[in-house]
Amino acid sequence: MNNTFFCARENGKLHRPRTILTGFGFMASSIAWAIYDPYITKILERLLNASAMVTGWSAKLNEMFPVLAKFAESQGENVVTEAGGITLVPLFIGIIMTFDNIFGVIFQPTFGKLSDRCHSKLGKRRPFIVFGAPVSAFLFAVIPWVALSNSLPLTMLFIILFVFSMSLWRAPCVALMPALTPPSLRSEGNAIINLMGGIGSALGLVAGTLVGAIYTAFTGTKITTENEQVAFPYVFLLGAIVMIIGMLVVLFFVKEPSSKLEAVAEHNKAVDAAARAKAEKEAKKAAKAAQKAQKLSKGERKSLIFMLGGLFFLFCGTNAITTFFALFAAEVLGKTTSEATIMTTLFAACSALAAIPAGYLGKKIGRKKTILLGLVVFMAVFALYVATRSFALIWVALILGGFANMFITVNTLPLVLEIGGLDKVGTFTGYYYTATFSAQIASPIIYGIVRMLSGTYLSLFIYSPIMFLLSILCILFVKHGEAIPEEIVKAAAEEND
Repeated sequence: MNNTFFCARENGKLHRPRTILTGFGFMASSIAWAIYDPYITKILERLLNASAMVTGWSAKLNEMFPVLAKFAESQGENVVTEAGGITLVPLFIGIIMTFDNIFGVIFQPTFGKLSDRCHSKLGKRRPFIVFGAPVSAFLFAVIPWVALSNSLPLTMLFIILFVFSMSLWRAPCVALMPALTPPSLRSEGNAIINLMGGIGSALGLVAGTLVGAIYTAFTGTKITTENEQVAFPYVFLLGAIVMIIGMLVVLFFVKEPSSKLEAVAEHNKAVDAAARAKAEKEAKKAAKAAQKAQKLSKGERKSLIFMLGGLFFLFCGTNAITTFFALFAAEVLGKTTSEATIMTTLFAACSALAAIPAGYLGKKIGRKKTILLGLVVFMAVFALYVATRSFALIWVALILGGFANMFITVNTLPLVLEIGGLDKVGTFTGYYYTATFSAQIASPIIYGIVRMLSGTYLSLFIYSPIMFLLSILCILFVKHGEAIPEEIVKAAAEEND
């Protein structure tokens, strides 16, 4: 088995060390986004506030619609700005911060398909990672240095180039593990990949603290909110270095078949004439099966559509939580941003702890059942808080919600990929991210309207369960995507013998 699947052992079990090595690519991507989101918003805030163009547009808006400033002030917003009222800076930040998701929707399916068709000495997926990661790392490291020039257009150029370069290799990177893992082991493998991504995110979250401590030790100057941007280049540089390390691990330690024909040829050299004839016979059967599977059946197409719909509503619910929780904590709970961060960190920690059990559960009871279990737990704890308004239940919701989140996350991608089959891993990875990125673009707008009409961020704990309920209704119609049990595969193999 391990001649075909790098992440599988001869005995049919998951090869965990090799799967960890495969996850270094996802770790490299995760640290970039963990640094990108909080630090780019601060860079943009400084540059946009200093932009005469943005200030001028804000002034014109206030002149034309003075009622907007009055409305904002009545909602508790601070409207004292250089423009004399509301400012367009948050709007522009929000728009720019959706670029990564928009680029993902546009470009990732394309590069996922290209990786399916790629045949090289490095295999199908690794060429995209080996090229894309260093380019992304370079652009990532340059962004804060360019921002120090106070040129908004030049900084925007490098942000756009970075986001585009990341879209070149993200789908192939995510498709690497499923391509090197038997379908029955993908939930377990995806758990390890998510764990590696969590490590990357954690490194990104502590990068600022680490750089700040080193900077203070060497310069004697303490990092504060007033001078924190002098340390930004070193934070981004640290992230870029980890990205390069992740790429090098994938390049030198992960073995991906260069092509199907080469894999068969390598196998033929290791067996005798009788075994070679058998291998050729199996190869012909596999080729016929692959040709037959080029088009999905009606039932498979239906399952794919409903699964992608379920993913859309799922990510609408989770994105609203991650985006607006700090505002909810300030308005409803009276918590500071740092206190809200501690609460969301608990959610992330519980998700990381649940990664391996989620993969095991997906294998034991099935991916669909595990996903539905996670969604039901999400709905129950959120609805319970709304009904009781108990502060203690917020912690319960975050803890159980963290576990539920990983039960869902670990099993959704393998389920989608199973519908497409081994030859379409890159393509269906692109479909997966099209659904999830579309949700992350739409959800801030949809919930923004809900918040405006409801008048309170408590509606977050009503909006998200409704999205989860819609996701459940979609996933109930999914009838494909479970891994074929190993016992059935072995029995079929014995019959063919």
